Amino acid sequence: MTGGRSILEELTSDHREVEETFARIQETPAQGQELRDLVAEVTVELVRHSVAEEQYLYPAVREYVENGDRLADKETADVSRVEELLKQLERTDSEDPQMSALLQQVMDHVAAHVEDEENHLFPALSRACSFATLNELGDKVRRAKDVAPTHPHPSTPDTPPVNRLLAPGVGLVDRARDFVTGRGRS
Repeated sequence: MTGGRSILEELTSDHREVEETFARIQETPAQGQELRDLVAEVTVELVRHSVAEEQYLYPAVREYVENGDRLADKETADVSRVEELLKQLERTDSEDPQMSALLQQVMDHVAAHVEDEENHLFPALSRACSFATLNELGDKVRRAKDVAPTHPHPSTPDTPPVNRLLAPGVGLVDRARDFVTGRGRS
């Protein structure tokens, strides 16, 4: 059931969406509910994206790309750091003076991660995989994002097969929590 975007197109599109949300955050007054809503929005986007990467991108890099283990380990560590920062951000009140500094750290880490993936990892995977494989992985990434958690969980496993087993359940709990609290409905 391929026919959608490849994994590279899907993840690059996610990168652009996150960058757009970061731009809206930078245009928003330093505090208040609007900022809190944008932080929740970017957190959901980043968590769903990183879960999909951990489930499908990094295993594919390990399998198909020369020195893939080293590349995937580096990217996994980068994602883990962002998830830790997102968890701190989630616990920080929008009125807290630390909010701005934490947001800047998240934006800086994500920008470096995106640049590294798009300039190194994606081209290497593109050279190593067939068009059909990239499209199949794109389909898997889309399905993974549909059931992925919406809150950062930096202490959950980030490698297959355990992450593939836990993510849908954690995602269900997160979406139920979001429904009850109204998070993400703005």
